[in-house]
Amino acid sequence: MEPEPALNDSLAAVPWMPARGGNASLELASRPPTPAAINPWDVMLCVSGTAIACENAIVVAIICYSPTLRTPMFVLVGSLATADLLAGLGLILNFVFQYVIRSETVSLLTVGFLVASFAASVSSLLAITVDRYLSLYNALTYYSERTVLCIHTMLVGTWGVSLCLGLLPVLGWNCLHDRSVCSVVRPLTKSNVTLLSASFFLIFIIMLHLYIEICKIVCRHAHQIALQQHFLTASHYVATKKGVSTLAIILGTFGASWLPFAIYCVVGDPDYPSVYTYATLLPATYNSMINPIIYAYRNQEIQRSMWVLFCGCFQSKVSFRSRSPSDV
Repeated sequence: MEPEPALNDSLAAVPWMPARGGNASLELASRPPTPAAINPWDVMLCVSGTAIACENAIVVAIICYSPTLRTPMFVLVGSLATADLLAGLGLILNFVFQYVIRSETVSLLTVGFLVASFAASVSSLLAITVDRYLSLYNALTYYSERTVLCIHTMLVGTWGVSLCLGLLPVLGWNCLHDRSVCSVVRPLTKSNVTLLSASFFLIFIIMLHLYIEICKIVCRHAHQIALQQHFLTASHYVATKKGVSTLAIILGTFGASWLPFAIYCVVGDPDYPSVYTYATLLPATYNSMINPIIYAYRNQEIQRSMWVLFCGCFQSKVSFRSRSPSDV
């Protein structure tokens, strides 16, 4: 329950709480110093953050532990896992600062931290997509210094832009002192979430275009192999179908996770019930839970490193096949 309007100016602030009457979304709202009832949605976000942090911490540890995982592909996977790890920690910290340590300044920093982390996660997905496209389009020159320079440039751009987006609400682009400009995710302003949503739509369109091009290249390669062998074998058809299906699952998972929240941020009104924001935000966090499964745990080089890391030995009878970035 929110306090009466007359008491708002004198109460301590905590993050991401429903606005007056429960008719606004996640908000850096005023709360009385008495213990607050725990919102089940906040608990689910915290649980999601814990699972995300644990999953991605393993991936980061494996990539840092294994000297063989230093190729551009694994550097980008490590960037994605790091971003998702920070996002998971941000969700946990958000819960702590909401119900345990109440501070308006710290809460605002947590919001900026979450924005930067999720922005880095989405941007890292774009970088991985670009890398996969380059590994197919420029297969002969992929393992060159030019590719390494391109990867490093993408990493710098990814984290630089994400950091700037996270700093915007901290440096003043928030609605703490003017609730009329608040969005469905307080303390972010309507213009702020519009910028974030527009950036997501642009990234999604670019990824869609690149994955369509990847599908064309995969199908063309399969056709060329068939022509060389003078017939199209069942294995070629199955491999091509499997590759296209995997690409559809990757893009479909990404879109299903983030599109509802991005669209609601644009069309939603801060007076709408907070359950709408929670119901679209929670699936968006699941994307960071699914990413390590799609991009890391399916990779057999990482499976090999996990076996060595957790078992302390490598059994040669377990068969592993080296995978390239173009393997989908």
